[in-house]
Amino acid sequence: MTGPASTVDTPDRYAWLEDVEGEKQLAWVRERNAHAESVLAAGERFDAMRRGILEVLDSTEKIPGVVQRGEHLYNFWTDAEHERGLWRRTTWDSYRTDDPEWEVLIDVDALNEAEGANWVWHGARVLRPSYTRALVQLSRGGSDADITREFDLTTKTWVEDGFTREESKGGIGWADASGDSVFVYSDFGEGSMTTSGYPRTVRRWHRGTPLSEAKEIYAGEPTDMLIGAGHDSTPGYERDFVFRHLAFYDSELYLLGPDDELTLIEVPRSAEPDLCRDWLTVELREDWAVDGRTYPGGALLGIPVEHFLAGDRRFEVLYAPTPTTSLAGATWTRHHLVLNILDDVSNRLEVLTPPAPASRGPWRRRPLDLTAGGTAAGEVPELATIAVGAVDADEEDALWLTTTGFLTPTTLARLDLDEDGATTSIERLKSLPAYFDTTGLHVEQHFVASADGTRVPYFQVSREPVAHDGEVEPAPTLLYGYGGFEISRVPAYSGGIGRAWLERGGVYVVANIRGGGEYGPRWHQAALKQNRHKAYEDFAAVARDLVARGVTDRAHLGAQGGSNGGLLMGNMLTQYPELFGAIVCQVPLLDMKRYSHLLAGASWMAEYGDPDDPEQWEFIKEFSAYHLFEPDRDYPPVLFTTSTRDDRVHPGHARKMAAQMIDAGKDVSYFENIEGGHGGAATNAQAAFMQALAFEFLWQRIG
Repeated sequence: MTGPASTVDTPDRYAWLEDVEGEKQLAWVRERNAHAESVLAAGERFDAMRRGILEVLDSTEKIPGVVQRGEHLYNFWTDAEHERGLWRRTTWDSYRTDDPEWEVLIDVDALNEAEGANWVWHGARVLRPSYTRALVQLSRGGSDADITREFDLTTKTWVEDGFTREESKGGIGWADASGDSVFVYSDFGEGSMTTSGYPRTVRRWHRGTPLSEAKEIYAGEPTDMLIGAGHDSTPGYERDFVFRHLAFYDSELYLLGPDDELTLIEVPRSAEPDLCRDWLTVELREDWAVDGRTYPGGALLGIPVEHFLAGDRRFEVLYAPTPTTSLAGATWTRHHLVLNILDDVSNRLEVLTPPAPASRGPWRRRPLDLTAGGTAAGEVPELATIAVGAVDADEEDALWLTTTGFLTPTTLARLDLDEDGATTSIERLKSLPAYFDTTGLHVEQHFVASADGTRVPYFQVSREPVAHDGEVEPAPTLLYGYGGFEISRVPAYSGGIGRAWLERGGVYVVANIRGGGEYGPRWHQAALKQNRHKAYEDFAAVARDLVARGVTDRAHLGAQGGSNGGLLMGNMLTQYPELFGAIVCQVPLLDMKRYSHLLAGASWMAEYGDPDDPEQWEFIKEFSAYHLFEPDRDYPPVLFTTSTRDDRVHPGHARKMAAQMIDAGKDVSYFENIEGGHGGAATNAQAAFMQALAFEFLWQRIG
């Protein structure tokens, strides 16, 4: 066995592939794409899966997710006739019907045809409280960089000489209720962007004046991650603030005074402060000793804003973690704070009602009742996911209630609370149809001990094992994972997975490995930097457990992950090749020596470490899949996918890894979508193609 093919001591033979849009590089991409299409996209099974997935994505029976802005409910919608989508709105009375009447505001397909562009919708910020204007963001091909244009919601036209922002990472937000000023953080020229590629300064821009005259409010350091500002439009509690993200999990929040003076909210920089009406809440990532008391990482604290600004540090503990629980979210309504708590990756909800700020009395709490009136809208299947969000926190105590599970189509309901926090009604609004046959399928949760003894959960969706001549036949099994950035992977309904994998006899498994947020900050921090290997050990433990339990065997076990999950896949490929029959590696990080110099990579050093620091490179190189590859070693077949327009994770990672493996004669498939950004696809048709490509690869290799 020879040493790794790519080391820091030898020139990188494949560095030329980092030129994203070079002619030679795109010729290489087209050649690899043509090969992948000829092998994976030419058969009847692929076409059937692609059509089945696209039918789900384009379905007119999808739940139109909405946000309330004034008297209207706004939605962005795509289907077969509207590939790039419609921004539209309706009323509550209409939304409650089976066939709402929608008022189209912006037709992105028509806009693209008129302008000869390939805009992808990136969202809109509606002006409160008049709801007469919106700041619309559009991305070219789905990249993170986008533009902003001002839109008149009364005339449904673009505002002539309105607020506009040229293409850049960043954004614009309303700075007052009149709509005559905005906060803008964008590329203002040389020195205005951070080393991570995000805005370093934020300015206040007044209507009718050139952007060049906009006053700078705050400037961060070049090594910061991102600087921005915002306006809280809550009636009676209007506030401006500046946020400074030095890195992931390292930020500062400032109140912005009338004369642009800044008041720092003095909490740990790893914490997440939030101001709502009279209250400051602080979600801790690390233990915090203050005023003679130590609060644990993962806790949520509350204190009246005015008391805090006066120097008071006597917090109320609103939530404290336990060995099996973490805080998945906290949502304010008009009078309440609703907590979403994960307990062994299962949700439960609590309603907290604050006292009058002057009283400093205790907060009242009660479980959120999901069975009010005996309505079926409150019934939640076992091993499912519950999510809540405020309908309009300024005006009412109403929640959007969403339930979903691997085998349970997503439902959307409206839940109303009274001023005491009791549920008064649950109104079922919309539900997905059953996109695939679940007959014989069931969901299980299992736990396995990792290499260091840590208990790691995972979900399994499968049928009863098939026996042949007394032997259980191993089932084609897809193991999915992510394990990073404190992001939890919870049960969710997917018509695409159901049709292309489960309905065809596959087993689907989701691993809740360290690095994620399933057990709060401690679960995430357990796999940071020099401890990254623990996430990979967790995933490998789940893979071994699936074989030990007789679910599958190595030849029929595949793994899939994207982005940070793509780095996970790279390490499964290079460190645990004996465990898998095939691997799908999507929009991945792989070259961890170069990652911090490519696009947004510098912003992730809090997660992985600084490869330019020799001491840190010593542990980073142990999970740099690009450098761990050995030409003489056997590896399972692998599919790499990425996007030319991904301006977050550089496509060079996937290109270079694929190229060196192809040159070593390994079984490698590669496909690079020209559009799509970090999501990998800009339209439903592109998404269906990319998903079907991955499933066809898996069926060919492990089916």
